[in-house]
Amino acid sequence: MLKNITLSAEEGLIEKARDKARRERTTLNATFRQWLHQYVSRGTKTVDFDSFMDSLSYARPGKKFSRDELNER
Repeated sequence: MLKNITLSAEEGLIEKARDKARRERTTLNATFRQWLHQYVSRGTKTVDFDSFMDSLSYARPGKKFSRDELNER
């Protein structure tokens, strides 16, 4: 369900944003919804990565490889 909100910005900035959205064949509303989704998602990738790394904490490196071993194909 979509819900309306009211935002305030300078009139000139809004017009520039609408023009840009028009050039990109979208609407300012759709662009804002996309931005809002990215805004709330920011940081979750870091949390997901940290959780993933924590899940690998059981792995312990035991051997140091030589340069030749690392470069073997």
